[in-house]
Amino acid sequence: MRLLKVATCNLNQWAMDFDCNLKNIKDSIIRAKEAGAVIRLGPELEITGYGCEDHFLELDTVTHAWECLKDILLGDWTDGILCSFGMPIIKGSERYNCQILCMNRKIIMIRPKMWLANDGNYRELRWFTAWKQKDQLVDFQLPHDISDALSQKTVPFGYGFIQFVDTAVAAEVCEELFVPVPPHAELALNGVEVFMNASGSHHQLRKLDLRMQAFIAATHTRGGVYMYSNHQGCDGGRLYYDGCCCVVVNGDVVAQGSQFSLKDVEVLAAQVDLDAVASLRGSIGSFQQQASCKSIVSSVSVPYRLCKSFNLQEPISCPLKIKYHVPEEEIAFGPACWLWDYLRRSGASGFLLPLSGGADSSSVAAIVGCMSQLVVEEIANGDEQVKADAIRIGQYADGQFPADHKEFANRIFYTVYMGTENSSEATRSRAKVLADEIGSWHLDVCIDSVVSALLMLFQTLTGKRPRYKVDGGSNAENLGLQNIQARIRMVLAFMLASLMPWVHNKLGFYLVLGSSNVDEGLRGYLTKYDCSSADINPIGSVSKTDIREFLKWAASHLGYPSLSDIEAAPPTAELEPIRSDYNQLDEVDMGMTYEELSIYGRLRKIFRCGPVSMFKNLCFKWGSRLTAFEIAGKVKHFFKYYSINRHKMTVLTPSYHAESYSPEDNRFDLRQFLYNSRWPYQFHKIDELAREMDSIGAAPMNSGDQNMLGGSSNLLGGMGVAAAGSGNPNVGF
Repeated sequence: MRLLKVATCNLNQWAMDFDCNLKNIKDSIIRAKEAGAVIRLGPELEITGYGCEDHFLELDTVTHAWECLKDILLGDWTDGILCSFGMPIIKGSERYNCQILCMNRKIIMIRPKMWLANDGNYRELRWFTAWKQKDQLVDFQLPHDISDALSQKTVPFGYGFIQFVDTAVAAEVCEELFVPVPPHAELALNGVEVFMNASGSHHQLRKLDLRMQAFIAATHTRGGVYMYSNHQGCDGGRLYYDGCCCVVVNGDVVAQGSQFSLKDVEVLAAQVDLDAVASLRGSIGSFQQQASCKSIVSSVSVPYRLCKSFNLQEPISCPLKIKYHVPEEEIAFGPACWLWDYLRRSGASGFLLPLSGGADSSSVAAIVGCMSQLVVEEIANGDEQVKADAIRIGQYADGQFPADHKEFANRIFYTVYMGTENSSEATRSRAKVLADEIGSWHLDVCIDSVVSALLMLFQTLTGKRPRYKVDGGSNAENLGLQNIQARIRMVLAFMLASLMPWVHNKLGFYLVLGSSNVDEGLRGYLTKYDCSSADINPIGSVSKTDIREFLKWAASHLGYPSLSDIEAAPPTAELEPIRSDYNQLDEVDMGMTYEELSIYGRLRKIFRCGPVSMFKNLCFKWGSRLTAFEIAGKVKHFFKYYSINRHKMTVLTPSYHAESYSPEDNRFDLRQFLYNSRWPYQFHKIDELAREMDSIGAAPMNSGDQNMLGGSSNLLGGMGVAAAGSGNPNVGF
């Protein structure tokens, strides 16, 4: 037997914080060595942090990365262990995203990334060049200070692998696993048995299984040991990197790390039998045939043995069941960990949330409560870093630390209910009960006097006083009166966030949390610069349907039972007067249901549908219940208000990225914000198609298997269709 002990890790790196990153890297090497590993794999660009973005264009960033690498190599960190470090490197005039393979205080090989991630949230081609010279390794001249320190002038650079005496090892960097022809396929035919994938992969709801299946597929039919390392945490932006480092052998997961954790360093070790890899490959005839006529990949020979022989004292890692979190858990733990990183690194002393008693703000409150629970749990488990951060943020006296999550929440979390004459006693009560369950310091204030003062000022200036629509006012008056309330709440929230610590003799300031969801952003159903305009928003990329499911889950699993009542209440902004014959409801105001919005969002972004394509696909799905003209009306209604309100995305509060149809303008969904909202050409085409279908009496099929919305994803399954409402669809403009 050829027994090999490997270690991979999740690291909570912080973009451009080289001290923090170097400390975590060294800590992970220590733990890997303590576990007896001879290979240690870290995340992609771990020395700089993955999310440096345009800082990668600065020479300082590359220089500091080399300085950190030199620090590692001058010590005993790499003695007896192969380490893979991620950092940017400039070769000639090009900048590359590289894995630096080091051992025994020397650089063995530099592997530049060949296929760059350049869609969705990723813009690697903005900062890096893809390495395309696959035929040979070239000599790379090390920077003179590195060369002098290591007594090493050049190092092999390019696509290749390391041939040890007893096995072959190669790097495959993040995106390269997911390309149509991944490098590991060719490398396996060249005898590579161990693949090291350094990654910077972010969390997205329901995404982990796709990643895990890719690891399994990589080794299931061609054999091999696949090591995966990832960042974990918020490294300075909207993304949460969700860890889940793992080791896969011949299609079986033998080690899996956490997906959501407050730990800065998590190291996962596994003992594998490389003879099992050789045995599988030798048993597959097609593998043997393709290996016999393979393209030769360059290699670097290292006269060193990595493997140990048969030893009962160190058992082989066995296959295990993959752990997946349900979406409700992902909504709880992902944003909670992201909020903790943001809080501890921002210098803030806590959070302030405008808590309306509705589903969205209540879900944000529950996530902060979940964060408090995780912090106290990690402290109880002995995590000294979490303990030190919590003591500093909570401003505990000497010798004290958080031991109860409600007490900790009371120190770092303010909630405030800002009611008006239009607010109901039900939402006021629900906000108070939830605040008590979580432990937040809760405030209840009526802002009618401030609203009246502004209206008096307006009346003094113009001689007119606006009225609500239910009292005979126009749409413009109605909208203006609603927006006054919403924007006053934003101003008051920021005032309280800056001054409440002073009131309670605390240092620092509080971060204001937003609570608009992804569907409201897509539709533009929010007031520009209202209380949804905050410092950060943990649910800005979560759909309303997922939020409601989360509330039901959190009511029992997080211990906040009042969330059940909040989830059951109909969504309402409570910005118009309550009358016996009228009650403002979100879906009526919008003229579409939240379920419909989710469908429109997925079609628009994930399936890249314009108005005409969306109409055609919805005809297949909704044709048995709605006429072509009714479907046409719905599609045109959505695109009209999507385009009218697109400008709001340019000032949207930075939000945790969780959903693949997010309309977030800054990174993910790059589109103009000035549209012809009449969409004359597209809407004319839709009308023509609808008339044609009506004239021939076509009955669109209602089969998900006949269009791109069908199949196992079932994106449109089970939704209810509501008629467009007659309320004010412009609310929040």
